[in-house]
Amino acid sequence: MTDVMISPSILSADFAELGAEIQRIDTAGADMIHVDVMDGHFVPNLTFGPPVIEKLRPHSNKPFDVHLMIAPVDPYIDAFAKAGADILTVHPEAGPHLHRTLQAIRATGMKPGVALNPATPADIVDPVIEDVDMILVMSVNPGFGGQSFIESQLRKIEQLRAKIEACGKDIILEVDGGLNPETAPRAISAGVNAIVAGSAVFKGGPEHYAANIRALRPLVTA
Repeated sequence: MTDVMISPSILSADFAELGAEIQRIDTAGADMIHVDVMDGHFVPNLTFGPPVIEKLRPHSNKPFDVHLMIAPVDPYIDAFAKAGADILTVHPEAGPHLHRTLQAIRATGMKPGVALNPATPADIVDPVIEDVDMILVMSVNPGFGGQSFIESQLRKIEQLRAKIEACGKDIILEVDGGLNPETAPRAISAGVNAIVAGSAVFKGGPEHYAANIRALRPLVTA
């Protein structure tokens, strides 16, 4: 993988041919495939579940970066593991025992992650930072694609990068929401090494996917 990983969100793909779309972004240079799972309860939208992920899994060998915006989480961990998720990211607000949830995710062989909403402080990761492989900063309020980047999250990214460096563990710091060729470099400068992008990757149709991905990957990684 490159220094900065690009994880296209299939929330912006053509739902009528998701399998083909995943193959296209894989070929176009995606490092991971980002799957937003929403339950219409924790966030105001409904998207994919384990059966859809299972059907999509054969279309790419890239890691499936699955972001759970559901509550409760624990009853579904095994189902997402069996469906083929590689990284499973949860919100602290989605259940009463974050540490236990992260342990349960790792016990399945998946990599556990924690996602922070715009109003969730960086310090919430302190008790569990040794237990995660990814920290996802939401730079929009979760639930819908196509929103504008919330600038205040840059400071949170800086704080989280300092925490990761202090703990000495190789943790992916990812950002999701409103990322494009203008906002992505600022997030990368603040400390992220993974970018989730939906509209910015899928705009213009398949013939533009490779160029769209390249536009999100800054020259500073060279």
